[in-house]
Amino acid sequence: MRRRLRMAVGLLALAEIIVFALVASWIGIGWTILAALATSALGGLLLARQGVRALGELRERARARRPAGRELGDAGLVAVGGLLMVMPGFVGDLIGLLCLLPGTRPLIRAGLARLALSRVPDHLRGPVRVDSSRTAPVDSPGPSGGYGRVEVIEGEVVTEVVRDTPGQRPPLA
Repeated sequence: MRRRLRMAVGLLALAEIIVFALVASWIGIGWTILAALATSALGGLLLARQGVRALGELRERARARRPAGRELGDAGLVAVGGLLMVMPGFVGDLIGLLCLLPGTRPLIRAGLARLALSRVPDHLRGPVRVDSSRTAPVDSPGPSGGYGRVEVIEGEVVTEVVRDTPGQRPPLA
């Protein structure tokens, strides 16, 4: 994992140098430096604006005691996007802009989720599918001791997760 991360950072740095040199040869070194400073300033402004919005959504979810999965992911993407935009370089600015803009953030989030899911072993992936069929309502004792109408759902587990970790309970037979 560390080797891949080092490789990715090295390739990104190489790409930044190549793009910077190409832009400098196209518009001149002075304009290239000015453009790099302008994109860093734009990144700071976008980070402030989108960061406040993302933190506000997180705060609202916490007040309402609702899970904040998407909002937490958005806050993380805003932080990463802002960091990439504040750092000098045009490739990082482009990736950071994609993380900061609300319209492209779901695409980045979906791509990262797909990447994370591809790293999970097959036997740990969800969802577990259950085939079920409803039966007729049955008279059953209720919580107060009286009889009431209860629907029974019968089901069959289609997939089974087997873990070889010591200390885990063996799978049901």
